[in-house]
Amino acid sequence: MDAAAAEPTWCLVGPTAVGKTAFALELAEALGAWIVSMDSMQVYRRMDVGTAKPTAAERARVPHLALDLVEPSESYDVQRYLSDARAAVEAARARGRRALFVGGSGLYLKALARGLHGGPGADPVLRADLEQRAQSEGAPALHAELLRVDPAAAARIHPNDKKRVVRALEMFRQTGRPLSDWQREWGWHGHPHGQPLERPSEERELRIVGLRLGPEELASRVRSRVQAMLTQGWVDEAVAIRRDPGFGPTAIQALGYREVLAHADGALGRAELEERLVQRTRQFIRRQGTWFRSFAAVRWIDSRSAGALAEARALLEG
Repeated sequence: MDAAAAEPTWCLVGPTAVGKTAFALELAEALGAWIVSMDSMQVYRRMDVGTAKPTAAERARVPHLALDLVEPSESYDVQRYLSDARAAVEAARARGRRALFVGGSGLYLKALARGLHGGPGADPVLRADLEQRAQSEGAPALHAELLRVDPAAAARIHPNDKKRVVRALEMFRQTGRPLSDWQREWGWHGHPHGQPLERPSEERELRIVGLRLGPEELASRVRSRVQAMLTQGWVDEAVAIRRDPGFGPTAIQALGYREVLAHADGALGRAELEERLVQRTRQFIRRQGTWFRSFAAVRWIDSRSAGALAEARALLEG
């Protein structure tokens, strides 16, 4: 990406279930671009149904990059994504193509736009969720979770230190990397709360088109999407991955996989599973909205409008 700093980066974003995949195919064809995934879970091989990964036919229609990069048992983080995204852009350019970044990860979008600051800033929705859990379950319960994903940080944080426990888990959920890794990399060892040390950001010009739908239609699509994914074999996929190679601490955070595995183990009935997945997806969409609202550059269009494709192309090409 650095070799083409003068070129704006093209992005297509939007909430889960809004129809990004189908729209992106048409838009990429119109632009003569290759698609670069901006999805934090589609980097994992085998996690096809549960992440709504583009099909083989869709990938044959337009090349897709930054997919299927690691096994679910491996860890993957934002820094690694930036490296892979840079390689994807260079691969497209070598074939005379531009890159169109497509996805719903606000964290990856922020990383593309501004570079890394030694760790992400606060995610108010995620933090509120963790603080609510700390209130209802107690800080020691969250500390036990931290001990599983980041033993080094847990050893330095008292189980009753709710603020630091929540921050450490928040950073892990956001990046897939333990707080202790960030501390080693950026030299935070003496900081009392493990807060990021800000560095000058590397701002990039992003031209971002966002797809939107009315709340009722989006809610209907969420339910249809969940039902289709279950019919397509999401449960069998999750069970097979758990058996071999297993889920690592980052991949298991993917939306819905814990619930699907609970159903496979008999802890959730089929109807309850569907309702849980619909509820989790709606919560995730609200969280996506929080991220997207932080980008003033997003130009929102109605994906159902007759002129949506032409409008999106005009916005990106300027």
